[in-house]
Amino acid sequence: MTDIGWLSQPYPPEGATAAEGIRNQLGRPELDHLTVLVREAAQNSWDARAGSGAVDFRIDLSTVSPAHAGNWRDLLLRHAPQQDQLPLRKAITNSVIHTLTVSDRGTTGLGGPTRADDATSSVRDFVSFIRNAGEPRDKALGGGTYGFGKGIFYLLSRSGTILVHTRCQTETGYQTRLIGCALWHSYTAQHPTGPVRHTGRHWWGLRGADGVVEPLVDEDAVNAAKQLGLQQFRPDETGTSIVIIDPLYDEQTPGEAADYLAQTMLWQLWPKMLDTPTRPAPMRFGVSHDGVEVPVPDPRSTSPLDIFVEAYEASVHPDATRLSCFRPRRELGSIGMARRLMMPPPATSAATTAGVDQGVHHVCLMRPAELVVRYLPGPKPLSDKVGYAGVFRAHVSLDEVYAKAEPPTHDNWIADQLDGEERTFIRMTFQRIRETLDEFNQAGTSVRSSSTAVPLGAASSMFSGLIAGVWGAGGATDYAGGRPVAVQPAAVPESPDGAPAGFEVGARDPEPEERGGSLDRSGANDHWEPAGPALRSTRSVAQRPTLSYVGDALLDHLEGVPVIIQTFTLPVSGSQSVRADLNVVIAGSATRETQAPAAADIPIVLGWRSNDGRFINSTIADLEGGDGSIWQVVVRPAANTITEIELHVAVGGAR
Repeated sequence: MTDIGWLSQPYPPEGATAAEGIRNQLGRPELDHLTVLVREAAQNSWDARAGSGAVDFRIDLSTVSPAHAGNWRDLLLRHAPQQDQLPLRKAITNSVIHTLTVSDRGTTGLGGPTRADDATSSVRDFVSFIRNAGEPRDKALGGGTYGFGKGIFYLLSRSGTILVHTRCQTETGYQTRLIGCALWHSYTAQHPTGPVRHTGRHWWGLRGADGVVEPLVDEDAVNAAKQLGLQQFRPDETGTSIVIIDPLYDEQTPGEAADYLAQTMLWQLWPKMLDTPTRPAPMRFGVSHDGVEVPVPDPRSTSPLDIFVEAYEASVHPDATRLSCFRPRRELGSIGMARRLMMPPPATSAATTAGVDQGVHHVCLMRPAELVVRYLPGPKPLSDKVGYAGVFRAHVSLDEVYAKAEPPTHDNWIADQLDGEERTFIRMTFQRIRETLDEFNQAGTSVRSSSTAVPLGAASSMFSGLIAGVWGAGGATDYAGGRPVAVQPAAVPESPDGAPAGFEVGARDPEPEERGGSLDRSGANDHWEPAGPALRSTRSVAQRPTLSYVGDALLDHLEGVPVIIQTFTLPVSGSQSVRADLNVVIAGSATRETQAPAAADIPIVLGWRSNDGRFINSTIADLEGGDGSIWQVVVRPAANTITEIELHVAVGGAR
């Protein structure tokens, strides 16, 4: 290593790309820089995968240890440009040197020639990333297109400087390479022969007599990497580590940035985290801050990403819905949909960046590479307790069209940047998705409908994670101690004469079978008065028993069992029989379920509780009414359903 240091690129007579041009190739993306980094770097790593094994992808935020800081200053300040030409000196001479390292393993590394004019090999990875800009992709069904995304590495460095440490296979075996690259801005510098214009591009490595910097290789690269404290490669390992010097964290602390990066990986890369019984996950992800691992959540067990996983599995099923363009006739791709009862997800920063912060009603768009393009919002559900998700996967035969429709950040499909049939395909994709969403939402409009019941929508979903193996998978929020369900009793529609819709003035209360049935058939032949002041009859009955709901339903526990509790009063004195009819509505169904499928979970009336602590364990109870009488019905809901409770009251003993 006789002459290590920096060289700055002067403009050749035929011209060259200025540093500003490469830095600006990303344009002004709507996504923040850390999110763009995750997306672009993961795409690069996926496109560089070696064989069929999993790709390990990591982002590590750290500081250079005191044992290595001196070597950084010694090696990286050799022949460094002036501060106004490249602000690297300040970053290296700070008391603490901060770095952000993006690394992958199980990839091919940056192989091929090290000079852009060398045409001896078809492998162009090194020159595509280090030397050139705007080269077309050479990987079929790859995630990237023209390599503009590499600009994000420089934009995230205060000095526009990165180190690239890679290990690849060559014709003679494995080779380790280390080189530094910088992009800042073009400038004019004085030379012995006069002023010379420079592109603002700089390289660090072995300085050649011809003015070209070559990477350190093999033993020289390994020794320099050790002096800088960079992670070493195993003998049979290939991959790349890109060290961003003095990174920008968008006004976050490094610890906050690490948490954000882990969540961003979840939202932007979850399809690559999915394993199956016959196939491990295609990629493995990691984040650390100062050597401490920051967990990257599992999308299968993290709400609301788990509903997108369900939709994804529907999209890859042989019976998935196929979307097509009719003129010209081409299959556009497949779509899968999923709906469930769910509370609005917490508005995390990564979810907000992804555009999913006001409930889940989105379709995740992806190409065959199965990297998230964007979350396309659809119509909001009628109830904020219901969410739905879709996944659209573009057809393999049209991958080039969808790739051409993407901006440099790959976060949208823009029809207007295409022509002819290709523009039609993109436009029809969005139209077919809208049609699918309209049909899908029409099928689920009765999840919350007006009725004489008290709909406790999403109660079962909110309980679903509390007891493993009983309530199924879901959120793990602790509702111990009781809290109101954010659903008001549904209004009872009235006919023009003031009677509730479906009831005739002077007629008896319909039997359960006439109302469409109930899962609780007890006392079906007796005369019962539905609860609520709107239900009235022409019968003149002295002190007719009545029932009034008190407040919202509560989520609570009864001897360790999650339950729904509805409080009510019986204003009329004396013994009165009260019955609770329980109906079930499944998310996406247009009707109430009156007959439970074999072995299916059903809601159950556990009993009745008085304000003085008495508990009556029965489905129908004779309860004492009068001033100050307060009662509660205790119901165990069915998992993953809407449970409707309808209370009826009759004269005591009417069983």
